[in-house]
Amino acid sequence: MLPDDWQLTHDIDDFLARAGDFLRSRPALHNTPLTDIERLRTRRTDDVSGADAPVFGRLEAGGEVRAIFYLTPRGRLGLTPLPADRTDTLASHLAELGHSPAHVIADHDTAGAFAESWRRRHTSATPVPFWRTHLYRLGTLTPPRSHAEGRGRVAGEADREQVVRWCREFCVAVGEQASIDLIDAGSWDDSRFGDRHFTFWETPDGTPASMAATTSIVGGMVRVDPVYTPAHLRGHGYAGAVTVEVSRAALTSGATDVVLFTAPDNPTSNALYQRIGYAHIADFTGYRFSYGTPEAGF
Repeated sequence: MLPDDWQLTHDIDDFLARAGDFLRSRPALHNTPLTDIERLRTRRTDDVSGADAPVFGRLEAGGEVRAIFYLTPRGRLGLTPLPADRTDTLASHLAELGHSPAHVIADHDTAGAFAESWRRRHTSATPVPFWRTHLYRLGTLTPPRSHAEGRGRVAGEADREQVVRWCREFCVAVGEQASIDLIDAGSWDDSRFGDRHFTFWETPDGTPASMAATTSIVGGMVRVDPVYTPAHLRGHGYAGAVTVEVSRAALTSGATDVVLFTAPDNPTSNALYQRIGYAHIADFTGYRFSYGTPEAGF
């Protein structure tokens, strides 16, 4: 056991056995750790060790898990909400063990506190904000009064080329260069879209007009990500229609929490999601550290 009750391990099964209930206790707020850690679990290889192995940590007090972190092989540090006075301790532990996060993603306050702790611990590491978002959770699904013409259709293998093309266009639109690089390199499965389930909204003549994807259910939670409509097809209600389609499918499949992230500076999408039943519950931020590996997705 490390000081201050932080316990670190490379054993993902042991970590989930001890921290899984904590992660599932707030599935909406913990949606990114749930999906990231599940992806690490399903894609693990037995020969990964040392610097190439993911690291998992849990903070315990009074016999209960209070917070967790995970550090992926590509340097993605994910944190659940953590008191500011605990980020200094975590930064020290990671530094002493030779770990250098490339970037940190967490709720706004936690991400900012850790970025400052890491800057103090490594004076050469300059934290640069690269991601800022609202987190929304679905309440009562409310389809738009004006229903877009057409229907939803689950994308299949024959749609792969269009899905990849639209995901790339989405990344260009939101400035996700790391995801673009992975897609361009042919590393679709390693991109953040590789494990998604995609649905098209098609016009009455069968032409795809919009697209939405969802994660698999983890801890009762499904995240909608991404939602994309090509610029020339916007303004017809297609994004709302496909979001309702995948949200309803998630509920039907048994999800208790359906969430999505939105850009704070996009009032159109924020208003749309609120109209169909999503409510803002938290803000999240990502900081990249200038010394580290390139911002390389997962």
